[in-house]
Amino acid sequence: MKIINGIYGNGDELAIETNNGIFRVSSLAKAAASTRHISMDSLLTEGREALDELRSWIERAQRSGVEPDGSPKAWLSPVASPGKIICVGLNYRPHVEESGLELPKTPVLFSKFTTSLVGQGATVSAPIGAREFDYEAELVAVIGQTCSKVNEDDALDYVLGYCNGNDLSARDLQFRTAQWLLGKACDGFGPMGPYLVTSDEVPDPTHLSIEGRRNGIVVQQANTADMIFSVPYLISYISQFMTLTPGDVIFTGTPDGVILGYPESQREWLRSGETFTVAIEGLGELITHIG
Repeated sequence: MKIINGIYGNGDELAIETNNGIFRVSSLAKAAASTRHISMDSLLTEGREALDELRSWIERAQRSGVEPDGSPKAWLSPVASPGKIICVGLNYRPHVEESGLELPKTPVLFSKFTTSLVGQGATVSAPIGAREFDYEAELVAVIGQTCSKVNEDDALDYVLGYCNGNDLSARDLQFRTAQWLLGKACDGFGPMGPYLVTSDEVPDPTHLSIEGRRNGIVVQQANTADMIFSVPYLISYISQFMTLTPGDVIFTGTPDGVILGYPESQREWLRSGETFTVAIEGLGELITHIG
């Protein structure tokens, strides 16, 4: 299931993208003669029960010939207010090499904040004074069940779904100190979307093609199989130290091809008017405009 969080009318609402178009959840409920309201919070707290009900609403609406509602006026991050946004650095060997850093022995973790999150089609600008604006195409996992000290073999059972992410970075801020936070957690620096694809439609997140395109030109191309630390390993590892709760977001790292990896004389940082697209197998395409 492809779950959209967007603006319809005067507020935000969930919608579902199907082969027959995009349907607002409120329209699906009406077609099913249900007074129940299903929000992202409902999905995160109720999990499979809420998803199963949504599926039954979709089937009933399609049997009844309900017309799709179309795209929202604005696309929001699929998860608007996660408790934690955990990011993984240096998780593809070629990216470590192009960055001139040592291969990590354990996952390198840092964070973003909810003010970093934006959705499909958002325009994001670097802060005033930051000139070294870079992109990072990434697979994002969204946690669907509380997990603490989980085994790697069971880790994927705790995932609600996956989406594209762009770990936008201001490199001159990132390396101003030994802590990366300032260059990673600025407003808008965590585009996600266009929708959340539930885990039942992504049976193996460890083998997905991933691509980043700058103004339509491919600049990053890899497969999540190339990760140093796999998605289940990351979930298990993180959960040993902090409890992951429904809605928590994990950016799993970027492949090589970022601007920082070019020789210094060849680095052309992102500029206003450009676009960057993240396209991961089965997860659609996330487009971000650079302001």
